[in-house]
Parts: sequence; C-alpha cells; structure tokens
Amino acid sequence: MQMESSDLLKRVRQIEIKSKGLSTNIFAGEYHSAFKGRGMVFSEVREYQYGDDIRDIEWNVTARFNKPYIKVFEEERELTVMLLVDVSGSLNYGTVRQMKRDMVTEIAATLAFSAIQNNDKIGVIFFSDHVEKFIPPKKGRKHILYIIRELLEFKPQSNATDIGYALQYLTQAIKRRCTAFVMSDFIDGHNYQQALTIANRKHDVVAIQVYDRRVAELPDVGLLKMRDAEDGFTKIVDTSSASVRKAHAQWWQQHVKHLRDIFSRSNVDAVSIRTDHDYVVALMSLFAKRN
Repeated sequence: MQMESSDLLKRVRQIEIKSKGLSTNIFAGEYHSAFKGRGMVFSEVREYQYGDDIRDIEWNVTARFNKPYIKVFEEERELTVMLLVDVSGSLNYGTVRQMKRDMVTEIAATLAFSAIQNNDKIGVIFFSDHVEKFIPPKKGRKHILYIIRELLEFKPQSNATDIGYALQYLTQAIKRRCTAFVMSDFIDGHNYQQALTIANRKHDVVAIQVYDRRVAELPDVGLLKMRDAEDGFTKIVDTSSASVRKAHAQWWQQHVKHLRDIFSRSNVDAVSIRTDHDYVVALMSLFAKRN
C-alpha cells in the first residue's frame, strides 16, 4: 500500500531538511573537489608567454596579429550526475536501525542536493533485473523533490536483480560523460564486471554498497525461518549451530572479497555502508579518497 499523500509529503520534507542540511554544511566543498567537471573548455586567447604549450597556439589569431597567441582553457564545472538505484526485493530488508532502501533513499537525496548546489544535472535509473524507470537528468529543487517522492513511493514490477543490465542501459542512454552512483547491496548472481568496466570507461562510476548487519553475521536465536526477498524461496536455518553461523560468515567474507576484486579490476571507487552505521562518515571517506 502506498503512503497517504500527507504522510508522503511529511516524509519528503523530512528527507529534504536532513539531506539538504548535510549537502550544505558538510559535503559542499568535498563534493565539488571529489567530482570534477567533464573537462576543459575554451575560455579566451592571450599572447604567448615563455613556457606555454605550443600545442595551445591559436593559429588564426596568431596570423592576424603576426605574433603568437594561445588558447586559454578552464574547467567545465557542470556535471551530469546519474543515480542508479537498486529497487529489487532484497533492499526491503533491515533488522537494526533502518531498511536498506531507506538508507539508499537518504544517500541519494543527499547526493542530489549536493549536485544541484554545484549547478549539476541529476537523473535516476531505477532498476531490478531490468530498468524499471528512467528519470532524465535535470536541474532544480522541484526536480529533486520529484526524485525523492519516487525514491519513497516507487513500486518495482520485479524483485530480482541485474546490475549489469542497468549499467548497459546507462552506457547507451547517457551520451556525454557523467558521474554515476550505483546504489545496491550488490547481491546479484549475474556477472556484471564487464558491464561495469565498460560503463566506467565512458563515465565516472562510483559504487555504494548498503548492507544489513544480519546479512554479514547470523544471530544465535535458534531455528529461524528465512525467506529470499527476490525469489520467494523459504528455508529453516538452525542459527544455534556454530558451524552454520561460521559457514554463513565465511560466505559473507568471500562475497566481500569478490566485490572488492570486481571494483578493483573495473577501476571503480567504492564504499560499503552498514545500515546501523553513519553514512555521512562513509561518504566523507569516499570523497577524501578521490581528492
């Protein structure tokens, strides 16, 4: 059941106040320096000075004035930022502080407000095992509030996950270089490394993994009925068994190592955030790593 409109507006306002405050007071400078513009654009010409790169000589102006002039460039600050948001069934899970989807929503909103404060465009790709919805990049507070409402209310058609499909869609749909944040728990049985590598060659891709503590470590609570949120499969797990808990912990460690290998081989910056931890600290660490 979708939120009542008054509850939705209240939740949107709460997220706006929190995320806008974070982006203004904490992330303003770090975001700007961590995510550079598309490149250098022509600004003006001036007379050649000793030490200037001869490759920047503007030959038409040089010929007209009979002395060398060079082209001066400046950074093109405006970015296009894309948020690739996993809306599969596994994101609707949380045991300690909040659901994974709630944290993803807050992180996405904070990045969105950081983007518009830098005059950047922001767009969203909601994905499961296919692209559920594409919001083209635009500027402005009204656009951000629309994105936040969709983050809160959007109901996917599928519970499954295919990160590679979303990355392929990004590569094809966004023609100019952008900064793309992929937000997911990255629990995906498909092989998406090639799609990630290709996407990162064209764009600047950043991976943000959000996970729950109980996915990393099983509690000792006896028999536990567990249901896979993506395929609906249910099984009984004896969490009182030390060997079961150990096997689960080993699976998680292998999964974490596998993710690190994928991100490293794809040359993608990544951060991992637990739902009962402070995502502000994690994002600041990510920004610092890119400076």
